[in-house]
Order: sequence, then structure tokens, then C-alpha cells
Amino acid sequence: MTPELTVLALAALLQGLQFVLYAVPANRDLGPGYTMSARDRPPSREMSPVTGRLGRAMANHFEGLILFTIAVIVVTLGEQSTWFTAACAWIYLIARILYIPAYARDMRPGRSIVWMVGFTATFLMILAALI
Repeated sequence: MTPELTVLALAALLQGLQFVLYAVPANRDLGPGYTMSARDRPPSREMSPVTGRLGRAMANHFEGLILFTIAVIVVTLGEQSTWFTAACAWIYLIARILYIPAYARDMRPGRSIVWMVGFTATFLMILAALI
């Protein structure tokens, strides 16, 4: 398995962890009656700001994971795996790990900087595979 595929697998596990980090407090904040419902109506209780941020961080990783998966596929199927693309993959994963507490704690501009590092690493992987 290429290093990029290993990091992709770890990023998927991170996504599962983010779901748990969001779902537990969301169930506590909104109550299981609402979270187990079809959610046809707005909740009668609000989530805490931190819970909302954890949900948005999770959604953001879903979006980033799509692009990162494309990068890994391009690198792997194109047989373009190098030390550079592997380093970019690890940088992406580290940035995504750091993004969770940065977003949850509303760390500005740190959150945006960490996001940009991961985004840039993803695009550098694709560019490296094309060169």
C-alpha cells in the first residue's frame, strides 16, 4: 500500500472519530427524541456553540476528504507516489487533526491557516502527479 493510501485510510478513520465527537454532544444538547426522529421540524432545543462548530468541522472534512481522495487516486493510479506526495498526504492529515480543536475553540485566524495548509498539501499532490 502506498503511503498516500495509508493516510487516506487514516483520514477516513479520523472522519469516523469526528462523527463521534459531534454526535455525542449533539445527542446531549438536542435530546435523543429529536436526534432519533426524522427531523421534520426544527429542534426544540439548541446545540451549544462548540457542538455546532464540531458539526461544521466534520462537514468541512467531508468536503476536504473528497478532494484528498481524488489526489490519492491520481497519485496512486498514476504511479506517481514519491517522498513529496507522501509528505503532502501526511501534512494533510496532520492539518485535519489540528483543525478539529482549532475550529471547536474558535481559534482565529489559526483555524483558517491550518485549513489552508491541508488544502495546499492536497493540491500539491495533484500537481506533483501531473508533472
